[in-house]
Amino acid sequence: MRSMPTYKKVNPSQAPIMVLSMTSSVLEKGQLYDLASTILSQSLSQVSGVGEVQIGGSSLPAVRIELEPQMLSQYGVSLDDVRTAITASNVRRPKGLVEDDLHNWQVQANDQLEKAADYAPLIIRYKDGATLRLKDVAKVSDAVEDRYNSGFFNYDQAVLLVINRQAGANIIETVAQIKAQLPALRAVLPASVKLQIAMDRSPVIKATLHEAEMTLLIAVILVILVVFLFLGSLASLIPTLAVPVSLVGTFAIMHLFGFSLNNLSLMALILATGLVVDDAIVVLENISRHIHNGVEPMKAAFLGAKEVGFTLLSMNVSLVAVFISILFMGGLVESLFREFSITLSVAIIVSLIVSLTLTPMLCARWLKPREASGENAFQRWSERVNDRMVEGYDRSLGWVLRHPRLTLISLLITVVVNIALYVVVPKTFLPQQDTGQLMGFVRGDDGLSFSVMQPKMEQFRRAVLADPAVESVAGFIGGSSGTNNAFMIVRLVPIAERKLSAEKVVERLRKTLPHVPGGRLFLAPDQDLQLGGGREQTSSQYQYIVQSADLTSLRQWYPKIVAALKSDPELTAIDAREGRGAQQVTLVVNRDTAKRLGIDMSMVTSVLNNAYSQRQVSTIYDSLNQYKVVMEVNPKYAQDPVTLEQVQVITADGQRVPLSSIAHYERSLANDRVSHDGQFAAENISFDLAEGATLDNANVAIERAIAAIGLPEDIITKTAGTASAFAATQKSQPWMILGALLAVYLVLGILYESYIHPLTILSTLPSAGVGALLTIYVVGSEFSLISLLGLFLLIGVVKKNAIMMIDLALHLERDQGMAPEESIRNACLQRLRPILMTTMAAILGALPLLLSTAEGAEMRKPLGLTIIGGLIFSQILTLYTTPVVYLYLDRLRHRFSRWRGVRTDAALETPL
Repeated sequence: MRSMPTYKKVNPSQAPIMVLSMTSSVLEKGQLYDLASTILSQSLSQVSGVGEVQIGGSSLPAVRIELEPQMLSQYGVSLDDVRTAITASNVRRPKGLVEDDLHNWQVQANDQLEKAADYAPLIIRYKDGATLRLKDVAKVSDAVEDRYNSGFFNYDQAVLLVINRQAGANIIETVAQIKAQLPALRAVLPASVKLQIAMDRSPVIKATLHEAEMTLLIAVILVILVVFLFLGSLASLIPTLAVPVSLVGTFAIMHLFGFSLNNLSLMALILATGLVVDDAIVVLENISRHIHNGVEPMKAAFLGAKEVGFTLLSMNVSLVAVFISILFMGGLVESLFREFSITLSVAIIVSLIVSLTLTPMLCARWLKPREASGENAFQRWSERVNDRMVEGYDRSLGWVLRHPRLTLISLLITVVVNIALYVVVPKTFLPQQDTGQLMGFVRGDDGLSFSVMQPKMEQFRRAVLADPAVESVAGFIGGSSGTNNAFMIVRLVPIAERKLSAEKVVERLRKTLPHVPGGRLFLAPDQDLQLGGGREQTSSQYQYIVQSADLTSLRQWYPKIVAALKSDPELTAIDAREGRGAQQVTLVVNRDTAKRLGIDMSMVTSVLNNAYSQRQVSTIYDSLNQYKVVMEVNPKYAQDPVTLEQVQVITADGQRVPLSSIAHYERSLANDRVSHDGQFAAENISFDLAEGATLDNANVAIERAIAAIGLPEDIITKTAGTASAFAATQKSQPWMILGALLAVYLVLGILYESYIHPLTILSTLPSAGVGALLTIYVVGSEFSLISLLGLFLLIGVVKKNAIMMIDLALHLERDQGMAPEESIRNACLQRLRPILMTTMAAILGALPLLLSTAEGAEMRKPLGLTIIGGLIFSQILTLYTTPVVYLYLDRLRHRFSRWRGVRTDAALETPL
């Protein structure tokens, strides 16, 4: 073993964080690859956070020996003779040492051949005074190991370094450290070598962080304005202090759990800005109300905090229960939203503590008695507006309470509308992000040679570079992906300059790309979250798998399925294996004839390997690397299967036997290449969505197209990757929502020690669902997992209004002996102002998510859209439906108690 074993900590499903390109007008590709392998890769791998550095676009330098079959035949030399001579002439083994009484000397010899010039004069045979050298039967040159591999950056040939991060490493810090290393690395490279950044994932993340910072600032300012608008004093500064304190506590817990700042955790922090002030607003408003009624600030602080303490506890514990329930859902939802749920839950818990400690203390110290402070003009205006608002609400509430059946019918209608909207709203898995990058795959027809594929790739590359939204293109062709496949990374100019989303750029490119016979370019916006599917490399975003236990049946029906999908207008960029495999030449050996001539199959296989497989026959050891000696016949003799007839096998007694004497060749297709999914033979189909199509509609269209074909029972079809994850979440979404509702019901039931009151609180949720779904439908958006997350948030936020009403109503019934109708009416009027304040704070906290224009904002907009639409609509309805439901359920509770024989106070029964 020449070196210690190594391991890599890399998540293969994550996209590279950076790609570097090396170009030179002087050095060959192999030399660039050598520099990348010996200098750059080693240095970059030592950067903290880097998990793996892959090099593509070429291969290591090598000595290539291209044999001339005619010359070999003329001199009577076999391919094995040449291979044996090369191997024997280039050895590097220990040779020991010699020593005397004082010194010892290591023994070395010139047994290492290092370059083509050393191999050319190598003696292959010496016979009858005649010397046959390698240069007499072969062309010897310094080239590369694999000539079927090429990389590019824009219009230049290039070697690419693809850098992946370690699992959990911070992308911004890792990229910053890599960039800090680049000047030193450029200094040790030859002057002709240009080391450039071909792809960098950090700018989008930095833009997201900057957007989050601005959003936090805007949200804090908006919250101050909301409180000032309702209270009209500098007391509006008090709730804002809950924001930094809560966020600092949240950051501490995030660090303890090892969380990072990503798109989802940032969304949680932005939303927390609007939520954490809710508790402080409720406390401040209650304390301000007592001071306005003449209570001393210190006493008002104690009294106000005590009155709403249980209310805040109910609001926050039930809200946390919604997000904690996500952690028990398992699967992809739990994996995606784990950090979001924990981050937001921690922020809510910290805000509860702050609102019951810091906020009352500040109120006691900063707020002044009514007589001492007086009222300014704005406060008087604010009071008048608030009084008129309460009066108007009181009149409308009275009408609603006199017509409860209409209110209940409207509540039932919202439930029905919820179901209807959920069915008709377009659905997708996750929103399409604009990360400023596109991923491209070029597929060539099966069997295309490397020399034919290169110009096709060149046409696509130039067409993409011609688009004004494209900044650079990097990629490679050949290598491990095959000679008929190529890959490219397209870097777009900043979104502020191109004015088009990445998805729109892809649609434009699809219309302008040239038609290249035998090749297709598939483009898609690069996404932060990538879900693999199928067993093969896929070129489009979504995958569909066809499998069967019967390979013959699979190959019979697979083309029909592909044709059906291609005819569907909902789908585009369909990538499927068109042919039945790559072309191949099968050498059929007459074993009897071969045996009679003293030839066995190992001899035939060996001579073919020597001739056509770029066989590595020796190794050149250097102080920094190892290089190969590659042997093959001259490529001009490998351009047609007819050349097989010129290959000769040398028998043990020295006879030269051409392969045509013992075998013939047959052209065929490589049908033995069989992909599997599980235990079944399978074929993969990739597809994208047509302009205006949704993944939900596409899945329905696929099912309809497959049903029309009438597949036999042994053919199984299914979605994979993102499409499969979408289908799975679609089935589980109703159960997820029911699980969250059940968690809230159980928590509220325990807190209130009642089966009835939690139902009253949960009755506020249908209106929020209608608002959210209706808003998504009206603006032409799609319901995604992010929207589902918004619904979970609404479940926790909307019920706060009902909790504030019901908790005070129960207090009035219990301590002041009010009848239910009187108590709930007083509670509604008294809690109107804090309800409006907290709702507006939550709406304005989510507003920056909706208005965000930074790169990657597409992931956040559906959340803002869902929350704002749900809160506005529910705010209008729940102020009226909650008291009506409360009274009906209270009457039901009394009837149930009498039925059980439990005595109730008739004075408290609802007169309905």
